[in-house]
Amino acid sequence: MFVARSIAADHKDLIHDVSYDFHGRRMATCSSDQSVKVWDKSESGEWHCTASWKTHSGSVWRVTWAHPEFGQVLASCSFDRTAAVWEEIVGESNDKQRGQSHWIKRTTLVDSRTSVTDVKFAPKHMGLMLTTCSADGVVRIYEAPDVMNLSQWSLQHEISSKLSCSCISWNPSSSRAHPPMIAVGSDDSCVTYGGKVQIYEYNENTRKYAKAETLMTVTDPVHDLAFAPNLGRSFHVLAVATKDVRIFKLMPMRKETATSSGPTKFEVQIMAQFDHHNSQVWRVSWNITSTLLASSGDDGCVRLWKANYMDNWKCTGILKGDGSPVIGSSGQPVALSAAGGSSALASQNALNGVMAGRYFFPPLDPPWAGSRYAHLLPPPSLIEQTCESESSRSQQTLLRRRFSGPALHSLPEKEGV
Repeated sequence: MFVARSIAADHKDLIHDVSYDFHGRRMATCSSDQSVKVWDKSESGEWHCTASWKTHSGSVWRVTWAHPEFGQVLASCSFDRTAAVWEEIVGESNDKQRGQSHWIKRTTLVDSRTSVTDVKFAPKHMGLMLTTCSADGVVRIYEAPDVMNLSQWSLQHEISSKLSCSCISWNPSSSRAHPPMIAVGSDDSCVTYGGKVQIYEYNENTRKYAKAETLMTVTDPVHDLAFAPNLGRSFHVLAVATKDVRIFKLMPMRKETATSSGPTKFEVQIMAQFDHHNSQVWRVSWNITSTLLASSGDDGCVRLWKANYMDNWKCTGILKGDGSPVIGSSGQPVALSAAGGSSALASQNALNGVMAGRYFFPPLDPPWAGSRYAHLLPPPSLIEQTCESESSRSQQTLLRRRFSGPALHSLPEKEGV
């Protein structure tokens, strides 16, 4: 069963993002109170705040961890039009803070003229690279030439998407057959531009990123997207959070049918599409083996999706705001209690009441900060739980029948052994 634990975050304003480190033992949160907090998980499973500091002069939208190969490094982005890189250092023996760790700002990236809406580190095989996207429609890729000196970052690429950018995701594939690729989502409300998700691929010949594909079927504002970890697949899988949950399959076309000098052309297929949240979906996140997808929406629920051996996706678990599973059949809307935020009134009451500040409610930004929401997903190590009570009972019955037979007798030992 699922275990839900409430954390007194002590942020003075709404929490917009939460990010786990590579091992899932550390957590970072950011808020409209302009601060970032770092949390460490104890042996007993409790989360303790080990650092808290003011990072920006505006609402902090996103926070993300670098791969531990590069040390304990964080990046944050804000409404104040900047992104910042932070590093944790441990006090030396001759320091007043002997043995104590503290976070220091290594650099501030000030190239954006508008709010920086997302920040992501590139996969570690590409080196220490950082990507930002802004409301001005520009994606910027920075690189630290010397990983031992995080105060120096050089702007390597600027990609203009012509649409207000809301989220980005790197393709984690390290295969040489797959050039570096990044997906960009837009929450632009303008309906004249179709295709709110654009795929850019790095071209070795031109040493630039070029648009490889546009998902024209995504016409609603996109709040989040995530490439699935690639475990030797020849194709790519991309999850998109918009008014529903969509899973796309990007199959590279053979070079005979694609332009060899240009970006790779893809055959785009919709593997699954779910509107079970019956509301806007704000976050999607894969587990490390890309077998389980988690999504969260304005219905106050976190839903888990999984494909069977026939590659048919279905809901395998639902969590309400208090962490308890929702009783109901898979794929069917279920009635939630006020604690789960089943209605706008319940969500608003929860935001203003004792439930405010927990990860499962949609934080509402102040008018001056623009319209941005965030939902926080549970750690990747979630235990699956079926949504179908009847299926669960039948499986238990099957297991009882399977293992209730006569005991197996051991084979007689050979003589002389």
